[in-house]
Amino acid sequence: MDFLPEEINTYVQKHSQPEPELLQKLNRETWQKILAPRMLSGHLQGRVLSMLSKLINPKNILEIGTYTGYSALCLAEGMQKEGELHTIDINEELHDFQRKYFDASGFGEQIIQHTGNALEIIPKLSQTFDLVFIDADKSNYPKYLDIILPKLKSGSVILSDNVLWSGKVVQPVKKDDKDTEALLKYNKLLNEHPKLETVLLPIRDGLTVSRVI
Repeated sequence: MDFLPEEINTYVQKHSQPEPELLQKLNRETWQKILAPRMLSGHLQGRVLSMLSKLINPKNILEIGTYTGYSALCLAEGMQKEGELHTIDINEELHDFQRKYFDASGFGEQIIQHTGNALEIIPKLSQTFDLVFIDADKSNYPKYLDIILPKLKSGSVILSDNVLWSGKVVQPVKKDDKDTEALLKYNKLLNEHPKLETVLLPIRDGLTVSRVI
């Protein structure tokens, strides 16, 4: 998932804002106790999410794919004092783990957890969102884009994770590789959509920033 040489990655992290103590703890516990810990955003990408959120200063945030809550806490750092962050994950077993860290962060009352299928949950949300972070099942990325666009306004920002997919997006697609096929379609949609302006950043496994025109 890292495309830069290790020494460059190390240098970049050393010259970026330190990882907050609570997130260090969350990072460690995720690696100790939770399956697939590489799904965690981690120090550098977490600081990028935090910085982008602070620049946007969103009132309402939507996150598709909570995992252990690391990225939600990073995004919450830039949220307005009266704002809300709605985060959705299909894995109910992670709910209490997430809540423990959300409540310890000071953003607990502003972070609303939803458990289930995001494609069913999102249409039921009444909010208009200023910032959306997509980091869930890759095969549904194009569908997520379709259902979130009506809930965004001009100036809203969509952040999309794993869009380089360990380099698979520039390799021959293997038979029945639905995730890579979906990401290729999704990346094309973002780049060519008449209502979006997009830049793909080669951070970690690829992070796309798309702004609604």
